[in-house]
Amino acid sequence: MTAPFAIRGIDHIVFRARDVPRLVAFYVDALGCTIERTVGDLTQLRAGPSLIDIVPRKDNEGDGRNVDNLCLTLAPFDADQAAAWLAESGVAIGEIATRYGADGYGKSIYLTDPEGNGLELRAALG
Repeated sequence: MTAPFAIRGIDHIVFRARDVPRLVAFYVDALGCTIERTVGDLTQLRAGPSLIDIVPRKDNEGDGRNVDNLCLTLAPFDADQAAAWLAESGVAIGEIATRYGADGYGKSIYLTDPEGNGLELRAALG
């Protein structure tokens, strides 16, 4: 049996930063990203069709991983069908909700891969 969706691309990646202004400046000044929006302590940078999200690293996170999650866009995307497929594949999922991504607001699902990396799967809207 095959998955009821196909990966279309990367919507966004979320980095946890020790020095948010310095990391934002790097992506804006050195690489040419633009600031898409800032919401609370989240800064979203436009990187072509994708976003780079930067949030502060929490004090208890130490110097370990700094990638919070990677978001993949899927099409077609039926949240209930995708959730059923993932459950059948033995994958535990988080809440299905409407969240902001590179194409605007859309439904998405959080999960983790076998190595503990955060993943978000969302509808390809564009």
